[in-house]
Amino acid sequence: MSLTLLPAVDVRDGKAVRLRQGESGSETDYGSPLEAARTWVESGAQWIHLVDLDAAFGTGDNRAQLREIVHELGDKVNIEMSGGVRDDASLDAALEAGAARVNIGTAALENPEWTKQVIAKYGDKVAVGLDVRGHTLAARGWTREGGDLFETMAMLDDAGCTRYVVTDVAKDGMMSGPNITLLKEVAERTNAKVTASGGIAKLDDLKAIKELADLGVDSAILGKSLYARAFTLEEALEVAR
Repeated sequence: MSLTLLPAVDVRDGKAVRLRQGESGSETDYGSPLEAARTWVESGAQWIHLVDLDAAFGTGDNRAQLREIVHELGDKVNIEMSGGVRDDASLDAALEAGAARVNIGTAALENPEWTKQVIAKYGDKVAVGLDVRGHTLAARGWTREGGDLFETMAMLDDAGCTRYVVTDVAKDGMMSGPNITLLKEVAERTNAKVTASGGIAKLDDLKAIKELADLGVDSAILGKSLYARAFTLEEALEVAR
């Protein structure tokens, strides 16, 4: 079974950046978000994970840049949008911009009733981001705690959530390998599909994630590993097939 790969384009203050452990102020600047997205599409990406970090941290938004990316590349690649989707206005903006799927993070913890309504209305166009420290969820740009992982999952499973994007905050941007144990624990407790995020540093990490396919882990987000040139997207896609 093949693993779907989603190269990430994280946008802060109009530029493509990578953070360390999701901390505001830890950015490494990689230039134009549109150029980054174009590069991944030209390398064979079928999905792109597009994140508005300013919206996530509450320091403004990059909607104009994100819309430009979707406008140019949306007919060539599926785009998953993430960051600051907390209400009808932000969700509608992402879907109207042409996102194939929208990630809801903080709102799932702070406003569970709204999240349930959105899952019921949009189905698999909505995924829920579970950003985890240990078994505790991190909220609002990862700066606050948001409750127990498995209790939250039980609520979301009941609501019919079809996909979780699971990030071990301690691993993100650190190139220290993914948290396979966490991914396994999540996948074993749900019928929803799971996207792995954070820590991927080498091609063997993708092989390890691929071994969880039978449990429902069917995709992985690639960030720092691609920007730091640990491997190429072409090499990763070859392993993922």
